[in-house]
Amino acid sequence: MKLNELRDNEGAVKSKKRIGRGPGSGKGKMGGRGIKGQKSRSGVAIAGYEGGQMPLYQRLPKRGFNKPNRKSFAVINLGLIEKFIGEGKLDAKAEITEDALVASGLVRRKLDGVRVLAKGEITSKVTISVTGASKAAIEAVEKVGGTLTTAAAAAE
Repeated sequence: MKLNELRDNEGAVKSKKRIGRGPGSGKGKMGGRGIKGQKSRSGVAIAGYEGGQMPLYQRLPKRGFNKPNRKSFAVINLGLIEKFIGEGKLDAKAEITEDALVASGLVRRKLDGVRVLAKGEITSKVTISVTGASKAAIEAVEKVGGTLTTAAAAAE
């Protein structure tokens, strides 16, 4: 068998029905869309409509709850802080605050505060002051001799 001898199985490939190509095609004139109306026009798909049957999204029960006063934090990783220190965008000797993170471009906006997570390595001795941090992030910063203070810890 050679590559030029490869063929699909008989009946595996079916040519596409050419709609709206004259009466001989069996799908001429209106192209199987009926007469007038929204569904006969192009560019219309009535999403979720199941022909009068109760649509699936209505048959399934409602679940969950979205807290109206939920907080949304800007999340950063220790690895990114280290990268910005290496590039000179953050000063490791000065205290790294939320405003400093925004000014460096590491965080676009503070939202309800900045939360530090432990992904990545940190090697610089830094003083970080943010709204929140994971336990692993606090341990990683303290391991290299730095301090990470959070607003939650300051409130206690």
